[in-house]
Amino acid sequence: MTPLAAPSLVQSVDWLAIAPPTLTAIVGLVVLVADLFVPESRKPLLGWFSVAGLAAAAALLLPLLDGDRSTFCLTGDTRVCSYTADHFTLVIQFLVLGGALLAALLSVTALKDERGRLPEGEFWFLLLSSAAGAALLPASRDLATLVVALEVASLPAFALVGIRHGDRGSSEAALKFFLSSVTATAVSLLGISFVYATTGTLHLTQVADRIQDVDGQFHTLAQTGVVLTLIGFAFKTAAVPFHFWVPDTYVGAPLPIAAYLSVVGKAVGFSGLILVTVVAFPSYADVWGPALAALAALTMTVGNVGALRQQATRAHSAVRLLAWSSVGQAGYLLVPIAAAAYSDDPEHAVGSTVAYALMYAAVNLGAFAVAALVGRTHATNRVADYRGLYAKNPLSALTLAFFLLCLAGLPPGIIGLFAKVTVFSAAVDAGLGWLAVVMAANVVIALYYYLQWTALLFRAPEGETAEHPVPAPLTAALTLTAVLGVALSGAPQLALRFADTALF
Repeated sequence: MTPLAAPSLVQSVDWLAIAPPTLTAIVGLVVLVADLFVPESRKPLLGWFSVAGLAAAAALLLPLLDGDRSTFCLTGDTRVCSYTADHFTLVIQFLVLGGALLAALLSVTALKDERGRLPEGEFWFLLLSSAAGAALLPASRDLATLVVALEVASLPAFALVGIRHGDRGSSEAALKFFLSSVTATAVSLLGISFVYATTGTLHLTQVADRIQDVDGQFHTLAQTGVVLTLIGFAFKTAAVPFHFWVPDTYVGAPLPIAAYLSVVGKAVGFSGLILVTVVAFPSYADVWGPALAALAALTMTVGNVGALRQQATRAHSAVRLLAWSSVGQAGYLLVPIAAAAYSDDPEHAVGSTVAYALMYAAVNLGAFAVAALVGRTHATNRVADYRGLYAKNPLSALTLAFFLLCLAGLPPGIIGLFAKVTVFSAAVDAGLGWLAVVMAANVVIALYYYLQWTALLFRAPEGETAEHPVPAPLTAALTLTAVLGVALSGAPQLALRFADTALF
């Protein structure tokens, strides 16, 4: 009798689907090795090679637009996969790789200005490694890959925050960031272990099917697993009360890394949160819906009040204000995810978060680009240092004013207004009227400090008004963010349409 052949356990790999994060990781390894052989005078070439690598990785998203692709699938069920390059994945990867590219452009100038204090080879390797992990996360469709991607994105970021040699503030910021993130990971892993114990699977779609039918004696364990998993991701999104690391980390890190964390770090946290809530735990919407709604209200309020309390003459107050503002913006980003728990069309509700994230990424990176420009001549980077910027550098002042008005949601920053109205509508449509009221109150609070900073740009300057040359990489970053902000303000519906077609 002929024995039956054992089923093959070999998985096929769709190399085109995984190309964007894979290329980013390969470029990082090439830079690390090349750093050993490139003479000191040629080190800047590593930066431009990294920029080119990120641009190429972003370009590899284009061939994936023709349809969904999946790989690393179960041999017994090819519909259950660990990696899926669907529209949601591509939009978040575009945001991540685009944000990393702009942060890299800012870093080229920062490394030149701080020659000797920042090791270039290690810097570019860490940045590219983190970007590779961030690009992998939105494509992850099982909890193990999700955690691995999260840590690949986070671990290099710790080192980037503390990479300045001999800077005590930078080291303290890295330690605070590290401890908070490790705590978040430990909590998430504990929650995931509970989920696996009750469902017997790590794949998100299978978790969604099985977790709603767990035995009664395991119901509490499953519910605890859901809550702990969400708490871990709340750390990553800087939601209150897990936000305490943000201001000190942004101030202690090199400014391009603060910009990177404010955009790419948030994209990582929120894309992971969307996957575990909407895809893996839809049957527990009665648990995570109210929890995220409360976190959204608390986060936007604490963030905006923290930004409001910043003193213009305090050292690093401009970066601190942007840090607290980013906490407030995280609260707005949480609103549609909370609304998805109460909506008949959760994917449409979550589309508001994706659209808002696209707007926020463009204008916040632009604001950090101007902060990097001012920081070249004012090391303390106070809000007061921006007084009379229009007289010194009119284009930079106008672009910063535009970015701040976008964040405030005022014309001519139409995209900011459109994004806030979209998030507001998601809350109202889901029956979360109280959350919409809290959001409206916070928008008014934010108007004060955004307009106060904007007005300062056009006041009479103190001291000399000589113009300072803007390096080419900074000019490129400012131009790209300004063009994107203006284009989206001219046709704001494109952001929502792009995000709406991007979900699963």
